[in-house]
Amino acid sequence: MRYAATLLTTVLLALLATLAAPLRAQPVVVLDNPAELINLQARGLAWIDSSASATITQMAAGSQRALMEPGQENTVYALGPRAVLWQHFRFSSPLASQQDWVLEFPLPLLDSVTVFQQARDGRWIPQSAGDTLPVSGWPEPGRYAQFRLDLQDGGVHDVYVRIQHVTRANIPVNVVSGQVRSHRLQVEYMIIGIVLGAMLLLIVAGAAQCWVYRDVAYGLYAGYATTMGLVIASTSGMAGHLLWPDSAAWNNAAQGVLALLGGCAALLVLRKLCDITGRRPWFDHLVLAASIAGPLLAITYVGINRHWGVRLIGVYLVVVVVLGLTTAFMAWRRKDMVGAWVLAGFTPLALSTLLLVARIFGWAPTSWLSEHALMLSLAFEVPMLLVALNIRSRERHGVEAREQAMASQDALTGLLASHLFHDRLQQVVARATRYKEPAAVVYVELVNYGYIKRTYGIAVAEQSLLRCVIKLRRILRDVDTVGRVDEARFGLILEGVSSREPVTELAARLIAAGLMPLKGLKPEVLLQFHVASVLLKERLMEGPDIATALGELLSGMAPRSRRPIRFLDPELTKPMPLEAVDSELDDQEPESLPAT
Repeated sequence: MRYAATLLTTVLLALLATLAAPLRAQPVVVLDNPAELINLQARGLAWIDSSASATITQMAAGSQRALMEPGQENTVYALGPRAVLWQHFRFSSPLASQQDWVLEFPLPLLDSVTVFQQARDGRWIPQSAGDTLPVSGWPEPGRYAQFRLDLQDGGVHDVYVRIQHVTRANIPVNVVSGQVRSHRLQVEYMIIGIVLGAMLLLIVAGAAQCWVYRDVAYGLYAGYATTMGLVIASTSGMAGHLLWPDSAAWNNAAQGVLALLGGCAALLVLRKLCDITGRRPWFDHLVLAASIAGPLLAITYVGINRHWGVRLIGVYLVVVVVLGLTTAFMAWRRKDMVGAWVLAGFTPLALSTLLLVARIFGWAPTSWLSEHALMLSLAFEVPMLLVALNIRSRERHGVEAREQAMASQDALTGLLASHLFHDRLQQVVARATRYKEPAAVVYVELVNYGYIKRTYGIAVAEQSLLRCVIKLRRILRDVDTVGRVDEARFGLILEGVSSREPVTELAARLIAAGLMPLKGLKPEVLLQFHVASVLLKERLMEGPDIATALGELLSGMAPRSRRPIRFLDPELTKPMPLEAVDSELDDQEPESLPAT
């Protein structure tokens, strides 16, 4: 009885399998519209061979076909390093059609795909492609795997597909006519070419500006743009097709290695642009450590299992996105214009990177957006970073210019620094000595500066000094030299002045202007000036002696002096000593006296 029950169960299972096979049979795909692109994800049968032991002979004989299920759109397959995905499609083309058809798998990262088509003698002919194989050995070299269908005999043709892919992925498969395929390839290569051409121009611009301005930031930007250009070429499949078509190992590893290096370069550029070194030292060290980890992880990725390597890439890219957005956001929060540009440019790249990570882990289906989002976001982000870099560079050059100016100009007033004024004074004295060129040296002191500072504070006192500079600028000529020689003392060099009248008139105008209250000024502060001057034709001394003499003359004036304008006394001719006169008289011959 037990034997009979077992036999009956076996017969019933075989009968159910036989009945179920026609129910799982996929419809025939009729290829009669050359202008149509047909998505085959739900138009065939699929089966995952977990042991990867099935052969094409077994699949075609039907021993394994009963295990196949109808395919579903946007199905994410987790094959791992051992399992194999088998797909079965049936095609029919009208005999009168002269159009060639292509079976394509538009996923440049696909590891390996083999397509089996039956020859006229019944043999199954395999053709293989994928990034684990050299692109030059593909049946149709290109950005992704493509196979021409042999449908010239008419009737129904069976096509079997064997796919190996380590990571989770939604594997797209389409059938398209040669005419549509040619047009699509031209459009795709045109878009990628435009993006890469723009990237090349930005790379050249960055390298040229690095050379001209000797600015390391531009060199770092050029390196970042180069890395991102290689990332675009690699993830789009163009690099495998055109740059390294004969290297299967590098073609398989390039996407991961370049992705890690791209994340490292992005962090370095953002750290340089947003300038967080002195503001958030702990966060700056974190960003620097994450950027240094990029090359180390790239080396690790080459040597570890690809299943874990993809997870490593995903985690690192998420860290890069978080740190990059935080860096840009902190710069924007402190009202930094560069931070606003960086945040506007990096946000689309961050979103496209997260979409790429979701596709890597199989959380998002493969689509035109997921495939080209990274390229489009980089085409937007890299020029935005160049704008931000130009703004930062102008700021840096402005700071350097101000730093250089501080060595020659007074920081508060913008007048000549004291040492440069004295150098100019020494040059004027030398010309007056050699060529007798007339000039006047004037020292002006704000007498009530100490009172203003004690009463109203340092801010009002500095404002008073600026008012002094404005009043001096109004009464001086463009050729006159003016400098700040002390805290509240200014020096003037009036070349071409040979009399006291112009100096007196200038000093009187200055004193009167200081005593005129400024309309709307709160508090109402008057400026009291004392003026000391010397004409070089009246008293010619060395530059330091002139400065000392004028300073002493100002210091000796009472704060409420009724003579606020004073001159150094002219240098008097010293009388000849009497001994010299007597000796001259002795040397002369005595004159004859008149007769008496």
